[in-house]
Amino acid sequence: MKNYIPTIGIECHVQLCTKTKLFSEVDNDARGKEPNSCLSPVDYALPGMLPRLNEEAVKLAVRAGLALNSEINLESRFDRKHYFYPDLPKGYQITQMFYPIIGAGYVELPDGTKVRIEHAHLEEDAGKLCHDNGYSLVDLNRAGTPLVEIVSMPDIHSAVHARDYAKELWRLMTHANVTYGDLYNGNMRFDVNISIAEEGSKELGTRAEVKNLNSFRSVERAVEYEIKRQAKLLEKGEQVVQETRGWNDATGETTAQRSKEAAADYRYMPEPDIPPLNLTAEFVEAERAKMSISVAVQRSWLNRMLPVSITEILLDYPKLTQKLTSVYKTLAQNGDSTVDIIVTASDEQFSKLGPQLKKIANWFSSVLLAEENTSLLNDELPSDKQLIDLVSMTDKNELSSTGAKEVFLKFFDPEMHYKDTLTIAKELGVVQENDLGALEAVVDVVLAKPETQKAQEDFKAGQEKVLGFLVGQVMKESKGKANPSSVQEILRAKLQQ
Repeated sequence: MKNYIPTIGIECHVQLCTKTKLFSEVDNDARGKEPNSCLSPVDYALPGMLPRLNEEAVKLAVRAGLALNSEINLESRFDRKHYFYPDLPKGYQITQMFYPIIGAGYVELPDGTKVRIEHAHLEEDAGKLCHDNGYSLVDLNRAGTPLVEIVSMPDIHSAVHARDYAKELWRLMTHANVTYGDLYNGNMRFDVNISIAEEGSKELGTRAEVKNLNSFRSVERAVEYEIKRQAKLLEKGEQVVQETRGWNDATGETTAQRSKEAAADYRYMPEPDIPPLNLTAEFVEAERAKMSISVAVQRSWLNRMLPVSITEILLDYPKLTQKLTSVYKTLAQNGDSTVDIIVTASDEQFSKLGPQLKKIANWFSSVLLAEENTSLLNDELPSDKQLIDLVSMTDKNELSSTGAKEVFLKFFDPEMHYKDTLTIAKELGVVQENDLGALEAVVDVVLAKPETQKAQEDFKAGQEKVLGFLVGQVMKESKGKANPSSVQEILRAKLQQ
């Protein structure tokens, strides 16, 4: 078989998390709602009903563009994209074909690869068709939902990079707080264009578009399948057809749906009911000021103290990384700009604060690695003070590593949100005893017991391993409150007399 080089471009539809739709004042969050219950006469396209642009959607689109390292076009316009399909009663979709709000930008993948963004535009979503028992039912709840459609350049050349791009895009949009990012409910959907060409060819192959992928793994698998499918066709001397294809996650195959339309088929025309959108530089800067620390900067400083694998897990939870940034800011006690604190932190400063933050990050990552605990992150996170005090108590040997984890998990109990760390630790009974006089008294009790006599003799005879048994007996006698390190020192001193 010849060696074929794949070329991949991805269009991503991002549902914006506004309260109302793009052109009508009805609920934009239809999750769990009855079909066709989130609608207005504008969505039904009743005669005389005119669209009115949602300002919040424009703000979120600007933030999306900033997250994409893109230029924000201060003037943009809307167009009508005609297609006669039952999921939009108007018979056309309001979009931005010729003058989009977001210009060229790029997405940097975790391995440093950059994928260029051609542009991104605001548009309304279509409804949804539900097929059941030979019937096709229309649910228009999604019709009119504000979208940003992000169009990449064909800079991706492997299934792995396609997956990584989709995931990094999801991170950028969720960290910028422009979407809920709920893939299951279609908050982000990926249309993947794949073509292959023989190595050395100056022309790209004919592309096929796989529509509406809603998981990173599906993006990877669909690309892998399409590369193999198209290669088999070319090897047999057949042509790849330009078409739209669907993905079946159960079979791991794509299937033909319809021939791919060209731009002329949609008969684009300027939208006469919405005037041009004119933004000011001040408007854009106001949205920039609302942006949280970027994913790239977060990855950089997290990698200064954590393994790359743990960093990539933490970055999947925007609320969590924002909490770590907040804790770092509190520890540093340095102004209001978290970005400046992270970027300008000297090695000396980071060497002081990094170990403390690393402990907190590891506690969070331990929760994430235990699947039964990940739901905890949907609740209110511990306060900065609770976390910093927990680090302090472990540094002072007032808590063992096990005790610290118990306290950390207890932080997520709603009843514990307003209690300080010491109070919670005492209620759990995990505060370690560090009073040397009190510990020595407990050790004396243990050493006086008949069942420890042989272990004492074995230790004096040079068998170091029995010390662990004796420490365990002291821990049992103290009901787990003794500091094991201090106990070991006291035991050695007494047994070596």
